[in-house]
Amino acid sequence: MTTPKPKTSQTMKPATAAKKLGIYLAATPAEFQAGVVSRDELNAMQAEPPQWLVDLRRNGPHPRQVVAARLGVSVTGLGRAGISEALTTEQIDALREEDPEWLRRERTTQAEVRKEAQRVKDAEAKAASVKAAREAGKAAHKPGRK
Repeated sequence: MTTPKPKTSQTMKPATAAKKLGIYLAATPAEFQAGVVSRDELNAMQAEPPQWLVDLRRNGPHPRQVVAARLGVSVTGLGRAGISEALTTEQIDALREEDPEWLRRERTTQAEVRKEAQRVKDAEAKAASVKAAREAGKAAHKPGRK
């Protein structure tokens, strides 16, 4: 009989943990960047974030996916606009205030993409509903059933 192995905690690289936390890795403390992060540590940081994490989420710099979300555009749209670096909250707010032409264009593109995705989702749901109704109708009319 073998004895069960002690359960080891799942760990991840700092880059993975930063992505899950929605923060820019290069702006994190050196000890965060140098070590590994366990699943328990990540959950604890999400439940009760340390002050450095609160400040980083509030002020940035923010990773591209966060910048894109705050501006209402895609990460690809940021690339088309030539924005490849992390931005602070202040820089994001300044872009919103300035409202350059590229930002308006990318927001329009993003809105069209979302609208099309919703149209496809609705069409797929309708098709699935029709198929289910058809199959239910066939099952109800099988020979030998009363």
